Amino acid sequence: GVVEACLLHMLKRRAAGFLRTDKVAALFTKVGKTYAVAGDICKKVQELQQQVESRKNQTNGQEPLKRQGSTTSKTPVLTPQAIKHIWVRTALIEKVLDKIVQYIVDNCSKYYEKEALLADPVCGPILASLLVGPCALEYTKLKTADHYWTDPSADELVQRHRIHGVHGRQDSPSKRPALGIRKRHSSGSTSEDRFAASAREYVESLHQNSRTHLLYGKNNVLVQPKDDLEAIPGYLSLHQSADNLTLKWTPNQLMNGTLGDSE
Repeated sequence: GVVEACLLHMLKRRAAGFLRTDKVAALFTKVGKTYAVAGDICKKVQELQQQVESRKNQTNGQEPLKRQGSTTSKTPVLTPQAIKHIWVRTALIEKVLDKIVQYIVDNCSKYYEKEALLADPVCGPILASLLVGPCALEYTKLKTADHYWTDPSADELVQRHRIHGVHGRQDSPSKRPALGIRKRHSSGSTSEDRFAASAREYVESLHQNSRTHLLYGKNNVLVQPKDDLEAIPGYLSLHQSADNLTLKWTPNQLMNGTLGDSE
């Protein structure tokens, strides 16, 4: 919605179309005539709109066929909000919204008045640059009640990979080192399992989840275990659960998966 507001700011009547009520659709259609990337989005949006219309027709008059037909199951289910912003939404999911906005900024004189946001020499390019990040994401999962912990961050996935690498086969190829744990006695495998489980639980707790919330985290916090030992840098984190607050600290060596010979 915010992107649409920027696109519609002081849009020329000629660019928006005199008779069209959907000005964003008119803008994308006009840009698509001279820019192939926007033209592809126009085709995909038209296909989506046709599928939505056919789904409505089937729902209104042919409810039994909805269960039997295979075509209805493949038709995407779009919410009213998604249909309202279908042009920007489709360009975002296809990861080309930033390119289209950049093209519009580069050719702003065709579509906008001089005082428009996208015609501004600073604000226009900034908007296009800000859209690069959202266009790099994969919009493949729906948000659920527990989406905070069903979609881990990249850092957490790396940490999990390192921790689970302890139990992996020795001959299996791995680009990242696993946690280096030394066996000190014959029953070392049991202590190793216990340590890996504890480390895995800690790493999972660093991310937002259904049980605790990470309120604060800071790396390279120095802790001195004893007076005669050198201070050790580590990761400090504050967690909130339903009952209490928990303060945790872990050495950087453990976080990086390079425990080595450290005690």
